[in-house]
Amino acid sequence: MKVFVTGGAGYIGSIATEVLLNKGHEVVVFDNLDRGHREAVDARARLIVGDLRDQESIRTAMREITPDAILHFAAYTLVPESMADPLMYFHNNVGGGMNLVKAMLEVGVPKFIFSSTCATYGTPIKVPIPEDIPQCPENPYGESKLMLETTLRWAQEQCGIQAVFLRYFNACGATERLGEDHTPESHLIPVVLQVPLGKRDSISIFGTDYNTPDGTCVRDYIHVVDLAEAHVLALTGDHHGAFNLGNGEGYSVKEVVDVAREVTGHDIPVELTGRRPGDAEKLIAQADKARDVLGWRPRFRDLKTIMTHAWAWHESHPNGYES
Repeated sequence: MKVFVTGGAGYIGSIATEVLLNKGHEVVVFDNLDRGHREAVDARARLIVGDLRDQESIRTAMREITPDAILHFAAYTLVPESMADPLMYFHNNVGGGMNLVKAMLEVGVPKFIFSSTCATYGTPIKVPIPEDIPQCPENPYGESKLMLETTLRWAQEQCGIQAVFLRYFNACGATERLGEDHTPESHLIPVVLQVPLGKRDSISIFGTDYNTPDGTCVRDYIHVVDLAEAHVLALTGDHHGAFNLGNGEGYSVKEVVDVAREVTGHDIPVELTGRRPGDAEKLIAQADKARDVLGWRPRFRDLKTIMTHAWAWHESHPNGYES
């Protein structure tokens, strides 16, 4: 298939591009390189530098490529940043996403695979979280993703496109060549690994009074390669609707730090501080639907394996893609 990957210079998009190419698909990456990295784009893919917020830019690219499907990763993804500047998130994630949907409808692209998030659930009414519970986002990032899901649902109902929403839990890990490099970095595993890399003296744990076994937030960590494989599976067949992507197991912040200490062999000092606005207490996936319908089978479920892959990449790329 000819696949149009937005945000293909970013963390998950670049690895999905690599997996797609390895499976024989033709890939065109569309990215403004604002937060992505040109070095992360596989040399076998074509890169178009453009911005989804510029409607003419995406319309021109879509008319030229006429892809068979879109994988949409391009978005701002930092919860604290979204709390500080919600309008920036709606302009980029919702406005840019709607420009993409308009362009695909004009050209007649039949399939849209959307990189969504478990943040659309907010504080869930049950854990593990199934796809059919109410979605009540508690931060603008989650709200922006839900707004584009809603747009795509109506586009599917009224315009006949095939829309799939892949709701990620915590993406992590790396391949041998590609890894996580954000500025600023706010995701827990790469932040923790900055301590043994000598880039920070300690890490902060935001909140120790949650209703969890050790008082810190619990998250479901899913390897980025397993996420990418789910996108490839979603491209085949008549799939539509929402699928959770997670391992169905939760690890607390303190447990993640302990595993990082074991894998790196370094002491990682922590500073305990108050809760961070927008953080949910516990997010764990019920991912039976992805397994039963898509045939998805995560290969890297163990947190120690995930941490080992992440550490290998960060140790060989201490300055990210600059190195």
